Amino acid sequence: MNDRTTPADTRRFKLSKLVIPAVMTAAFWAIAVLFWRLSGHWFFLVNFGYIGLSVGFGMALYTPLPRRRKPWGRRITQFLVGAYMLGLLGLVARENMQLEGFFHFLLAGFFAGAVIHYTVAKLLGPLLFGRAWCGWACWTAMVLDLLPFKRNQAGRLPGPWGLLRYLHFSLSLVVVLVLWFVFRYQVRTNDIHSLYWLAVGNVIYHGVGILLAVALRDNRAFCKYVCPIPTLQKVLSRFALLKISGNRDKCTECGACARACPMDIRVHEYAARARRVLSTECIQCFECENVCPRGALRTTFRFDGGNSELIRTRRTAEPEP
Repeated sequence: MNDRTTPADTRRFKLSKLVIPAVMTAAFWAIAVLFWRLSGHWFFLVNFGYIGLSVGFGMALYTPLPRRRKPWGRRITQFLVGAYMLGLLGLVARENMQLEGFFHFLLAGFFAGAVIHYTVAKLLGPLLFGRAWCGWACWTAMVLDLLPFKRNQAGRLPGPWGLLRYLHFSLSLVVVLVLWFVFRYQVRTNDIHSLYWLAVGNVIYHGVGILLAVALRDNRAFCKYVCPIPTLQKVLSRFALLKISGNRDKCTECGACARACPMDIRVHEYAARARRVLSTECIQCFECENVCPRGALRTTFRFDGGNSELIRTRRTAEPEP
């Protein structure tokens, strides 16, 4: 597809797209200032300020890039945020940023990194930006998205596969509760045991993620079936302010958006009904918007909600033309 646009089109496109990066950056800086004023610790200004600038930079960079290069805006943000949180906060500062660390610190009453991270990115944050964390900042997906299986044309596995993430979440919680109440194990901040939890957990996550991606030819297989984090995010992401919106008059239901969606969402069906994408599987990667030949999809910022999961499974997926 031709990436060239007229100067007027380019100006309109940039002006409309820069609103979302500005809102996202401002939201993180508001969180940074709030935590800084409440705690008096400069770390929160640096931490959330850096994340906000990284997200805003990637989203803003997405705007002027040619169509085929646009995903690099998201990839850059993935590495800026993912490497910072896993490398600096996790491995260097010895903060267990895994789900088990979140459970441990909650039980201990520590307002530590994992608790702050999960509260902002995975509990309350989805009310603002849905599951954009999964698309723009996850350090597991940061690696998995480097694999060559970006287009899963077979569709999602049906049936009990979708329950694995809930089983994973339950097992993680049970393990922490048993360690806490039966064995009296307590994790502490800046503790070598936190480093062990983080290192072992990430080796398992990345290993399973790569194996699933190769076996199912799908980079995001781990996100769809095994990752426990969506069990938290999906609650408020139904009401997320940031969603993809479809224009029924422009949509031809060609299905290009559905084939490009890494999460197997039938995006064109939302557009054909003049609805926003209400699926809680949406990770706000903008791939559908990027490939739409008619410009029928755009990112919008307003309130709505619903329970509409239109997902391509291997029983319903159409063959690639």
